[in-house]
Amino acid sequence: MELRQFEHFLAVARNGSFTAAAQDAHIVQSALSASIRKLEAELGAPLFERTTRRVMLTEAGRALLPVANRLVADVVAAHGEVSAVVGLSRGRVSIGTIQALSIIDLPSELGVFQKRHPGIQIHVRDGTAPELAAAVRNGELDLAYLAADGPPAPDLACFVQWQQRLVLVTYPGHRLEHRRLVRLEEIDDEPFVDFVGSGMQEMVRRRFADAGLRHNPVCDATHVPLLVDLVAAGLGVTIIPQAVAERAGLPFAKIERVDFNRTVYLAGRLSEMTNPAARVLLEHLTGKRLASGPASARRGARNRPAQAKSRASAGR
Repeated sequence: MELRQFEHFLAVARNGSFTAAAQDAHIVQSALSASIRKLEAELGAPLFERTTRRVMLTEAGRALLPVANRLVADVVAAHGEVSAVVGLSRGRVSIGTIQALSIIDLPSELGVFQKRHPGIQIHVRDGTAPELAAAVRNGELDLAYLAADGPPAPDLACFVQWQQRLVLVTYPGHRLEHRRLVRLEEIDDEPFVDFVGSGMQEMVRRRFADAGLRHNPVCDATHVPLLVDLVAAGLGVTIIPQAVAERAGLPFAKIERVDFNRTVYLAGRLSEMTNPAARVLLEHLTGKRLASGPASARRGARNRPAQAKSRASAGR
């Protein structure tokens, strides 16, 4: 059975005439009659009593009438719901972020976006880069700000990327408090506060291991504010993004001769957003309207990193 058959049935029931119903439905009468006969055959019962003066519903037709009305009304409503989402008067978008994101002020950006699109519900989730990347892959998140010790994940679409510098953070009274440059060897076996489970922690451990030095964690935290508070309390030193250290007001120093830069990038599962709300949020965050086709979207994604790096320099 097809929707148009129910529409034709309702037109006949409404007009009481095949001729008038055909005019109402904008088809020829023979086509409308054939559509009704097919529906009756599929349902296994006549729907109309045909007389020379008027067409009337049978018992089966009267039973079908409310169902047909609901079916057609539901389809109309479905079109309206989809149109509302596509037109961005309604919708939902999910975005994830690493806690040590310092490239942009994401809450402020989302606030501006919400004012422009008040009908769109925004879900924000923070976590470690591996957790967020998995959530993007399985469709839980539309977008996520991720970080990597190297290039972005090859199986995700990268829309924009930056380089983020990590620095050594100490506390007032520490022997390196007034230094602006330190060597990694100077913090061999130094009491360390770890950001447990994060990509930053793995990066720090790899750098110590590659240099043949001992990484000595004495305390760990699962949230950046707590991590900073533990360092400020004198439990140990840590290595975090420079912008985070600057906001915390703690002494920090750049690490010489060892690369403590990581890639921060905005990623999605596919290069072309199928969720209209996610697409318009991506356009807002990158400052560039997306091309319509997948190939064009990939070209645009490759062209954006240089622009984004220049925008990010002020944040560092």
